Order: sequence, then C-alpha cells, then structure tokens
Amino acid sequence: MAKPLIMALDQGTTSTRAILFDLQGRAVAEAGRPLTQHYPADGWVEHDAVEIFQASVAVMREAVERAGCGVSDVAAIGITNQRETVVVWDRATGEPIHRAVVWQDRRTAATCERLKGQGAEPHVTEVTGLLIDPYFAGTKLAWLLDNVPGARARAAAGELLAGTIDTWLIWQLTGGQAHVTDATNASRTLLFDLRMQAWSEAMLELFDVPAQVLPEVKDCATHFGDTLPDVLGRAVPICGVAGDQQAALMGQGCIAPGQMKATYGTGCFLLVNTGAAAPVSRARLLTTVAARVNGRATYALEGAIFIAGAAIQWLCEGLGVDSPQAAEDLARQAREGHGVVMVPAFTGLGAPWWDPDARGALIGLTRDTGLAEISAAAYEASAFQTADLIEAMRSDAPDAFGAGSELRIDGGMSRSAWFAQRLADLTGQRVARASYQETTALGAALFAGLGAGLYASLEEAAAARPRTEAAEPALDPEARARRQARWRDAVGRTLSRAP
Repeated sequence: MAKPLIMALDQGTTSTRAILFDLQGRAVAEAGRPLTQHYPADGWVEHDAVEIFQASVAVMREAVERAGCGVSDVAAIGITNQRETVVVWDRATGEPIHRAVVWQDRRTAATCERLKGQGAEPHVTEVTGLLIDPYFAGTKLAWLLDNVPGARARAAAGELLAGTIDTWLIWQLTGGQAHVTDATNASRTLLFDLRMQAWSEAMLELFDVPAQVLPEVKDCATHFGDTLPDVLGRAVPICGVAGDQQAALMGQGCIAPGQMKATYGTGCFLLVNTGAAAPVSRARLLTTVAARVNGRATYALEGAIFIAGAAIQWLCEGLGVDSPQAAEDLARQAREGHGVVMVPAFTGLGAPWWDPDARGALIGLTRDTGLAEISAAAYEASAFQTADLIEAMRSDAPDAFGAGSELRIDGGMSRSAWFAQRLADLTGQRVARASYQETTALGAALFAGLGAGLYASLEEAAAARPRTEAAEPALDPEARARRQARWRDAVGRTLSRAP
C-alpha cells in the first residue's frame, strides 16, 4: 500500500463518509453512515449535530480499519461539508443549544423578504457575492439566537459559539481547541466580505449576528488543529477544509481561470473559476470563494440547476420507467430530430431565469411521440440548462474563458458516456468525465495534502486527480443553435412572467 495516506471526511446532507486516499488520488478504503433528517414544520429541515459528530468519528475509525493500515499511516485529515448549515453550541460544554438548521431550511423566508423590501440586497450582493435568501447561513444563525430562550444574551456574554458543520466538527475533534472555518465556507454565510476576506461589520449589523460567536477564517490548506488522540488512536492534524462544491472544484483540478465543473445529482451545481477577479453577476449568479491558499483568494461564479437527475427520477416514479438505466436505454432509441422539449420546472427555474413560479412542461408532442423521446428530452433538459448557465457566466466573466475551455463533470448522471456526449453536443463545450466520481472527498484530501506539505504546490496537488474521458462536440453549430432556440422558446412558455 502506498503511504502516506490522507483521510477525507465528507459530511453531506444525507450521509457522513470517510475515504482514505493515497498521494496519487486513489481511494484506498471508505466507510459511511446515513444521516437522520428532521422536519419539525413545513419548510423546516434540521440535523442532530451530535449525531453528525459521532458518525464522523465512527466512519473515520472504520475506514482506517478497512484499509488494514495503522493510524500512523494517516498523515492528515481534510474536511468537506454541506454548506450553509448552522450549529450553535455552548462554549463550556460543547453541547448544541438546538438542532442544526440545514441549508434547505426556509424558516427565515419572511426575514429575507423584509430585508429585500428595504432595498438591502444590492449592497449585500456587492459585499458578499450572494443574494438574500434563507438558503444562506446568516439569517439561520440570527434565528437561533432569537428563538432559543436566552441564546442572544448568552452569546453577548461570550458563552456561545457558532459555525457551519466544518467548524462544529473541528471544535469537537480537537476537544474545543480550535474554533475555525475556511474561506469557502465563510463565503456562504452572508456575513463575509469577499474582497476584504474578513467578516463584514456592515453585514453583521444588518443580519444581527454578534461577531464574538463566529470562528476565525483560515486558508483551505493549512493547519486547523489536531484531533484528540482518542479519536483515531493518535493525534492527527486537520490540514484542509472546503465546502462541498469548492472541494469538488479542487477535486476536478479546476484551479485556473475558465476551468469549470458541474456536479449532476438531483440538481446540478456548476462553478467556473474566475481567478483573482470576483465579478458581480448581472444574471444573479453567485460569486463565491473558490479557494484560499497561501493567503491568496481565488473566486468562482456558481449557478444551480434545480432539476437534473430528478427529471430522470420523475420518469421512473411518474411514468413507470423501470430504472435510470432503462431511461437512458430509452433515450438512446429516440428518433433524431424528435422535437420534444422538456422544461423540468417542477420547483421553478433557477439561474438565469429565476422564476420560482414557473412550472414544468413537455412541448413538441406528436402522435408518434413515445417514452423514448420523452426520456431523451429529460436528459437534454440538463444539457440545455447547463448551456444557459455557461452563457450567463461568459457574459459575467468574459476574461475568464479562453479558447478550448472544457466542462469537467461528476455526479450520478456523469457515469453515462452517452449523456456526456449529449452534453457536449448541446452546449458546444468539450466535456471531460471523471473516472472516479467522489471528487468532493478527493478535493478535501488534496487540500489537506497541500496543507500538510505532502504536495509542493497547488498545481501538484490538483494533478493528483483521476484520469478523464473526453467528449468533443459533434453536432453541427447551426443545428445546435436551432435546438437551443427551441429550448428557449419552450422556457418562455413556462415562465410566470415575461423573460
């Protein structure tokens, strides 16, 4: 077995996993546990932070055991996490004062609408790169301080600490010795000044969050603290941290301007590295920290597709297709030029349309339309939405895109070479499909290896990524333009208001 090894702790929305990697980016062993979801009210989503910590310790120990190595072979730990989920806990006891409020939670919608109604959003976007939305951590944190009895007074007295899941885990793993986060997670709070790379006094005042509860913000690849010896049998340094999408950006080797990745799961997150520039998006995309290494921040534009793999799931659950593989098999059989367009606006449309009241549609049906054509349209919808995001990103950051740029993809849908080719044809982008899908965990490991000095540079770390298979656009540009025009016409028919 190649040594040393790097442990990636991947704490996600539905599971907690640990994966051991060697320095060539190869997975050696892994372990995982599901995470209980709590829904105390309509639109509310919570996690038990203690369960998250206990599961984290368990899977790390199990991964070491499965690797058949000693803990002495584990040189460093990297942490990646579900972003925007917030925990508040007692500084003295380490006990949470409430369940963690999850990124999906919408309980602060009224607060966000009030702030937008007061005209606060343009300034918030200029400072933080984000939109005012319950999705982000700042209003969740304020809600906890306002709604847990005595919490705000205890926070003012210095008795409480707060943070995202990375901060919570590091605090617990180090026995309360480190109250820290990294710049990528900080940039998802609505409280962080992107350009100053520090907590913003103006945002703290706007969102009513006391500075004393917040963690120190560090680089993505540095020493965050050492685990207590009883966690794994000896103290192991935590040397890398990044939010899940930024970790995946690193895991895909997207460290230069114009390099971009898309993760196709239920929905899709697409990020493009914009380098040292932090553009303010005209298409209401998010500007976020891509990474901070050696004190230098690089940035990314981020856009979300609400429905990607969920459209395939709908085919299975709603139309009786046996499985995702059966859906792909059907799609491959579709007539060329079938003309069917699916707009999967089941929960509205995200960037660049931003219409929460849009609703899905199937357009272009004829008497000989069948499940094959509808299945093909479901896959193609992800490609068209990706093309929309790339066009918006090119408009927002034209200097970041050079000739020959490629889209690097991961996630469940990327396992299909057929989908990768369809994506290349309909976006006009070269598409590189990773042979190893767990790029989020890999990115955390690469940051940790860099922070521990196992890699000499960011470039060396990023090079330790799995091989890719590339799909080149094969569709005639005029045919692609006609297909995209048909898509945009279909979208226009589903919007609740004129685009």
